[in-house]
Amino acid sequence: MSAVSDRLPTFPWDKLEPYKKTAAAHPDGIVDLSVGTPVDPVPELVQKALIDAADSPGYPTVWGTPALRDAITGWLERRLGARGVTHRHVLPVVGSKELVAWLPTQLGLGPGDKVAYPRLAYPTYEVGARLARAEYEVYDDPRDLDPAGLKLLWLNSPSNPTGKVLSRQELTDIVAWARAHDVLVFSDECYLELGWEADPVSVLHPDVNGGSYDGIVAVHSLSKRSNLAGYRAAFAAGDPAVLGPLLEIRKHGGMMTSAPTQAAVVAALGDDAHVHEQRERYAARRAALRAALLADGFRIEHSEASLYLWATRGESCWTTVAHLADRGILVAPGDFYGEAGKNHVRVAFTATDERVRAAVARLSA
Repeated sequence: MSAVSDRLPTFPWDKLEPYKKTAAAHPDGIVDLSVGTPVDPVPELVQKALIDAADSPGYPTVWGTPALRDAITGWLERRLGARGVTHRHVLPVVGSKELVAWLPTQLGLGPGDKVAYPRLAYPTYEVGARLARAEYEVYDDPRDLDPAGLKLLWLNSPSNPTGKVLSRQELTDIVAWARAHDVLVFSDECYLELGWEADPVSVLHPDVNGGSYDGIVAVHSLSKRSNLAGYRAAFAAGDPAVLGPLLEIRKHGGMMTSAPTQAAVVAALGDDAHVHEQRERYAARRAALRAALLADGFRIEHSEASLYLWATRGESCWTTVAHLADRGILVAPGDFYGEAGKNHVRVAFTATDERVRAAVARLSA
């Protein structure tokens, strides 16, 4: 019997280890801009909510507390412009990566079913299809796909790794196409609150979906907006006909967010001030790194949103990775996200202010 792990590709980050060692040997230490992990403090009000809920000896529910569902629906309406959202339209999940990886399996997809995702994309979309033994396909424009057998269409706006944002009209047209061909749309919108040169729009906005959530689900995470990557806090929102069965499956699987984390999410979604403060930190880091990369001969493409700069020197991504590692800077090679990224690198601006200053100085030397 073949092991499940045999279905999976080689874990890409292992390939970066030699370059990490080179960068770490720099006299002033490594500047790690490869993984977009938050480094700033968890907001105090979120920490307090977590502590206040620490005495939680009982099992939490998969669907979350009513307070959590209220917080999610309220945020969807306030921040995304969604209308008529009820508790049936939301589903808390244990971090968005978990959902992405196991969604095709939980949807009952398998051999003969197709999953599609952007040509340059987060690798876990492919992993999810592989785990389910489904087929997978990449696209530049999903409307060019053959809809026969296509059961799940992943959108990702703002994009990881490129930072590209789909316009309101593009989203509207894609949703209409998917509905016409009975294709389920899951829109990964985890970077939606981090638009810099564009204002990202959700598929949950009535201008996009015509006031109906049929056949569409959006995925959101608190990892980036609220520095809660360590909490594993995310949620899906959209079509109750899709989320209801997923809830039942996840109940059987015990896929529940811890009670203290649920309380922390309520606090985080109810406060916009800390999000604005974090945006200001990222905006400053982004501006500094962008200017330094351009001055060093890089070209920045897309990058109008998200936590990354999609950069190229017109050479193999691994040549660029080595070039930067020699200066103590570690970045992610573009081919981690698809063959189309072979001449690009992804530069995260999630390092501390001090480390970003160090990277800027090294790029300017």
